[in-house]
Amino acid sequence: MHEYTSRARVWGLSCPGFPEEVSRARRWTRDILRGSPFAEDAELIVSELSANAILHTASGLESGSFHLAVAVSAQVVAVSVTDDGGIGTAPKAEDQDQDAEHGRGLGMVSAIAHRVVIHDSDGGHTVTAELFTDVRRGGHPC
Repeated sequence: MHEYTSRARVWGLSCPGFPEEVSRARRWTRDILRGSPFAEDAELIVSELSANAILHTASGLESGSFHLAVAVSAQVVAVSVTDDGGIGTAPKAEDQDQDAEHGRGLGMVSAIAHRVVIHDSDGGHTVTAELFTDVRRGGHPC
């Protein structure tokens, strides 16, 4: 958290849909959140959501892209990834076998984040994971 920030600050990044862009998105998130207790969790969330966008949507096609946003306030760190869509259903966390090679990423994001919101967005989908800075037992914000 930026100690002199009294209101939310928002950063955005657009990436071409190449697999190597996932590591760039992770570094970008880590740089923004340097010093925050949520930096590692946010970095992992961005990695999973970016990889999902490339693997499971039109973002991974030749002209595809995905878009990231990081918002930081005194109450929450929120990371969002917007994909290019191209599939019939919105992303959803599925219960997968422990040995499954695919399909556990969004479930992992849901386990790390205090809240995950998925919505349609301009032909694609946006997944936002929120990490609350002040959480009561049971994962609810104070």
